[in-house]
Amino acid sequence: MTAVRNVLISGASIAGPALAHWLGRRGIRAVVVEKAASRRTGGYAIDLRGKAVDVAERMGVLDGVRAAKTGITGVAMVDADGRTRASFGAGLVSAEERSLEILRGDLVGLLHDAAPDAEYRYGDSIESMKDLGDGVSVRFASGGEESFDLVVGADGLHSNTRALAFGPERPFRRFLDSYVSIATVPNRLELNGEARLFNTPGRLAALYHTPRSEGAKALLLHRTRMESEVDRQAPAAQREHLREVFGGMGWETDRILADFADAPDFYFDSVTQIRMGAWSKGRVVLLGDAGYCPSPMSGQGTSLALVGAYILAAELAGRDEPGPALAAYERRMRPYATANQGIADPGLDFLVPKSGFAIGARNALLRSGPLLRFLSRFDSRLSHAAEAVSLD
Repeated sequence: MTAVRNVLISGASIAGPALAHWLGRRGIRAVVVEKAASRRTGGYAIDLRGKAVDVAERMGVLDGVRAAKTGITGVAMVDADGRTRASFGAGLVSAEERSLEILRGDLVGLLHDAAPDAEYRYGDSIESMKDLGDGVSVRFASGGEESFDLVVGADGLHSNTRALAFGPERPFRRFLDSYVSIATVPNRLELNGEARLFNTPGRLAALYHTPRSEGAKALLLHRTRMESEVDRQAPAAQREHLREVFGGMGWETDRILADFADAPDFYFDSVTQIRMGAWSKGRVVLLGDAGYCPSPMSGQGTSLALVGAYILAAELAGRDEPGPALAAYERRMRPYATANQGIADPGLDFLVPKSGFAIGARNALLRSGPLLRFLSRFDSRLSHAAEAVSLD
């Protein structure tokens, strides 16, 4: 076997460009294939925490991340009439220097600019692949065929690469009894760097504004024990599902539903984790959400992607054969991924309480002295998970 010198990365969102950057710095050719027709812009707010901030600094993009922060300064819990029932500062939970919030599209742009030597192929995807032992023969949807030393699946929760190498998604899914939808809508409440959250039992409607984007971002999230295939259906069916669940909920919800009808960036998915016994098979390896998605409720998917890309590239460059490199990557990353997946359930309970009593109790806690002790305990667990990996 020989060292890896030629890598195909499937997925050009966050994990893929980050890996392309580090491979390029180590003299390894990176080809990034992306099924979308062009680089994705816009998107919702995501976080970089802990060791991911260090990775961003080593990449040379940290100043850009800080300059592109969302600027959201406060969060208010409101009732059906829009009256504030509880509030807190957006920076109350985590120290700002170790937790940065940025729009997904802004981070994607920074990462693409940081990997100028990578070859990006938009509007294409992997159709099939065959591991030949000393390389992987890949056939693309566009019809071409090429061989690579390694194929990396960085193509998200519903990874096509994972399906081709490991089989159907179902055995690896941990459904967190929830579905979430996000889109850009008009800023009718004239929010200015603010977020408003409205709950009924098991449901959340939220609006937030960032100076980094026109309009406002709307989020609908609901809990259910009934897992269905709605997350894999057409957007029209997903919008109908949301109308059935959220129609008549109160506050701004019906207007959000109406705005979702023609929102060009409408997003809908299950709140799901990916848990696998192994992240590599032969010369195929998974990175980020494709291998260890922690779900949006952990807030750590972006951090896992950035740190995973850094560690995978370091191991590939430091070893003569891919097998030991992939084993070392998993050995270093798995405790970190597990720790960050473990904070998803408390996050869901805080954002979407299951009962009216739990909603009232949370709001009362947010208005009282015990808030600081509560947030201190949560912050300690979050901070521990965000730092639970060595970069060296």
